[in-house]
Formats: sequence, C-alpha cells, structure tokens
Amino acid sequence: MSDINIGHYLNQLFPQFEPALNTFIAENALVAKVPAGEVILRTGQYIKSTMMIIEGRVKLYREGEDGGEFFMYYLEPGDACALTMICAAKQETSEVMGKAIEDTTVLAVPIGLMDTMMTTYKTWYYFVLETYRSRYEELLVVIDHIAFKDMDERLFYYLQNQYNNLEVREIKITHSEIAADLNSSREVISRLLKKMEQRGDIALHRNFIEWKK
Repeated sequence: MSDINIGHYLNQLFPQFEPALNTFIAENALVAKVPAGEVILRTGQYIKSTMMIIEGRVKLYREGEDGGEFFMYYLEPGDACALTMICAAKQETSEVMGKAIEDTTVLAVPIGLMDTMMTTYKTWYYFVLETYRSRYEELLVVIDHIAFKDMDERLFYYLQNQYNNLEVREIKITHSEIAADLNSSREVISRLLKKMEQRGDIALHRNFIEWKK
C-alpha cells in the first residue's frame, strides 16, 4: 500500500480529468518512486505502462550508436510520457532513454488499460492528443535550434528554458552536463558561459549558474 494520495495529485496536477477518470486511475495505477540518477526508461525495452509524473523531473535522451546521448526534453509534474503512450499502443520497444534527475514519483498506468481509457474517458483522449502535440512542438524547437541557431543562441535558450521550468534563479548544473545536452564540448560551453556572464546574462558560481535576466 503506497502512502501517496493518488487522488490528491490527480486533482492538483491533472485538473482537466473527469472525476470518473481520476477514480479509474487511482484504482488501477501503480506508484513508483525513482531515486535521482536512476534510469527510468531504457532504449530497447518493451513498455508495460504509461508514465505520469507527479513529483520530480525526468530527462529524455536519444542514444547514438557510439554511446553518445542527445537531450530531447524534460518531463515535469503534470506531464505524461508521450513515447510510452505510443510504444504502449503499438506494443513496440522504446527508442529513448529516460533518467530521473531528481527524486521522482511516477504513476504507471498498465498498457492493457489504454484502449479502455481512450474510448471511455474523453478527457483522457484529449489529454493524449495534447501530450502528442506539445511534445511534437518541443522537438520542432530542438530541430530548429540545431539547424538554424549558433551554439551561443542555443545555450541562451537552454538556460532560459531551465529557469522558466524550474522557476528558480540558481540552476544547479555542470558545464559538462550542459555540453552533453547540447552535443558540444565542455570547453566550448565554458567559453560561451563566460561571455554570457560578461554580458550580465548570468553569474557563474562554484556549484550553480545564477540566471540574471
């Protein structure tokens, strides 16, 4: 028996859901607590559940054949993983990796219930469509930045996005982590961060970056 009040989180984070859907999810979803740093979704694994984030933060990556990682987007409380919905519906394996970057709590809805939820609860149907749309738009932004923006512009957007999502001015992230997310080198990122500091956009500290804009 979990000490998580599923109904409370559903009402708070998914207010668009109809009461009957909340009851259905509360009765059927499993609660999983994932420590920071643990991989929650692996490339190549079969998906057994759709993940809904109720606490913490998950980072999704695309893995290359050389072992490299390419950052796609974050999942925050109130988000569901569109890719697990897609893979669940088609009974396919995951093509991305998801890692908890904070202690994270997930509601796992068994894939066997997806057809019932899509046909029975309109609010779930619209939620799935909106999740697909928002993730598609996020990926378009990523593609646009890679194709059309210089690294300094991509870095500024990346940090601005961190600040907007976390709603904190102290962004706890290393230069190496940023470089990995932006598919660059630590040296290039450190040089561009220094330029941003000189412009007054940020302040560099030992363990965090302070957003000044």
